[in-house]
Amino acid sequence: IGATAGTGFAVDIETVPVGNPGNAGELSGSGAGGYGPDRVCGAVGYAYNIGKYEVTASQYAAFLNAVAQTDTYGLYNTDMAQTDLGSGISRSGSSGSYTYSVDAAFVNRPVNYVSWGDAARFANWLHNGQPAGLQTLSTTEDGAYYLNGATTDAQLVAVNREADWNWAITSEDEWYKAAYHKNDGVTGNYYDYPTSSDTFPGRDLNDVSGNNANYYGSPFPIDSPYYTTVAGEFQNSDGPYGTFDQGGNVSEWNEAVITPYLWRGQRGGALSFYSIYLHAWGRDGQYPSREYFSLGFRVVQAAEADSDGDGVPDSEDQCPNTVPNAPVDVNGCPDPAIPADFDNDGDVDNDDYDAFEACASAPAVLLTPGCEAKDQDGDEDVDQADFSIFQRCMSGENVPVDLHCAD
Repeated sequence: IGATAGTGFAVDIETVPVGNPGNAGELSGSGAGGYGPDRVCGAVGYAYNIGKYEVTASQYAAFLNAVAQTDTYGLYNTDMAQTDLGSGISRSGSSGSYTYSVDAAFVNRPVNYVSWGDAARFANWLHNGQPAGLQTLSTTEDGAYYLNGATTDAQLVAVNREADWNWAITSEDEWYKAAYHKNDGVTGNYYDYPTSSDTFPGRDLNDVSGNNANYYGSPFPIDSPYYTTVAGEFQNSDGPYGTFDQGGNVSEWNEAVITPYLWRGQRGGALSFYSIYLHAWGRDGQYPSREYFSLGFRVVQAAEADSDGDGVPDSEDQCPNTVPNAPVDVNGCPDPAIPADFDNDGDVDNDDYDAFEACASAPAVLLTPGCEAKDQDGDEDVDQADFSIFQRCMSGENVPVDLHCAD
């Protein structure tokens, strides 16, 4: 579910869709019998995709390898290197040439010791197509959130999600709906626990009957000699929309601002909390600069984020301006300047480069074998104009929005 340990390759965030837009919310907080300031939670007016799992150590390490060779804004915490309460991420080298690797046992365990600001920068990186480089506006400092160096609690509390977001930290409503809503239409019906149950979960790693989670109890830790469990460990305890570990394991940051404190929201309980903290009624938070062993996060993706135009919002949409099935470039993104399966033989190889070159040098109408003549500009004939459009599409140049780059 993530990148190979120790690499800087692009990560694949597996998501599940959350539909039923316009559902009603419900009261959460002390007024609902729990704790924290009261708020009606879970009402979301749009469809979206949410991370099926918490962001893992391998995914976060790929992020570090891409943007934290210098680590201007402290994305790495040395406590991450622990192989009991940490997430097994080690750093080598010196500032300017840092590299990061993950202990094999932690590749698919959740990352922890991350602040809200760290999570926001990870979301910006996804939003921007997972680029490599310094921590600047084009990598971590702008995207879903305009951070531009924000690191203090006051600065991070003042940050808002931008309207054109693609990937983001979950809002409290997005998180709550995915965890508790019964997925039964535009209702206000919710489970008490994020394991599709109104009964407090057990702690059985075998998870034969479902409704289990990683939270504090005896014996402890639940997954000796580790404190966190791997993503999807409780295979029969998914939430109503198909998420895992929204209860227990690590508590998860969300976008809520908990007043009167300079707090950002956290939800779901954790390995160090009793089962009651997994309940829907509890609203909690922490200073957004805080980094702790029981704090992690998951991300959300805009449902309409089909940036590669293949009709499916998926991992390839993390890379803008892509051609479906094209070979990847140095950043792990499909490269529109490299031909896809041009000869339609089911793979991408040197033959496709030869076919591309032959087509690119064809006369006004595409008569070269293997080149299809298409009415690219929609004027009901095939002529020099169509060939020019074809050349531009296959070269990776920017084309006007009304040109569709037909296959």
